[in-house]
Amino acid sequence: MDFDQKQTFKLVLVGDPMVGKTSLRRRYLGEGFSYNYLMTIGADFGIKRVGNTIFQIWDLAGQENFEIVREGYYNGANGALVVFDVTRPQTYEHIPQWINEVVKNVGKMIPFILVGNKVDLRKEGEKWCVPTDVAKQYAETLSDWSGYDVGYIETSALLGFNVEKVFEDLVDEIIASLQMD
Repeated sequence: MDFDQKQTFKLVLVGDPMVGKTSLRRRYLGEGFSYNYLMTIGADFGIKRVGNTIFQIWDLAGQENFEIVREGYYNGANGALVVFDVTRPQTYEHIPQWINEVVKNVGKMIPFILVGNKVDLRKEGEKWCVPTDVAKQYAETLSDWSGYDVGYIETSALLGFNVEKVFEDLVDEIIASLQMD
């Protein structure tokens, strides 16, 4: 990743309520982790500079009643993190809806990464957790469907596990897509 070139990327974080989007954003921006849940109203926004590169990070509210409000926040998005909670399979099952919402509101397919968050809460052998291999296989299916290399990365915003990596990998995918245009 070349951060010496002056560029700005708009990244959106989407997914069901309480999957950890805000915690991922806060951790990446160096704001630490908060145990208190604060519902995002509409969207929350942060900026991170790395060299000459600027990341505009938009954390979109996951509640269904904010769908109309979210529409405007997708404008100009270069990439998305589609986040689910590995301990809540229903959040994984809603991924297609989130991807469709991104495509509809951006007006085209953009690079995205599937993010399984809260791996610190996963217990071995628990049947109610989304297995890593299932999510990886789904990311491969999404790659074939979308035309982009859709990665799957497991994170823990609490521990900071893979938080930097997920944002860096998304930017790498965005840069690769821009070079293909």
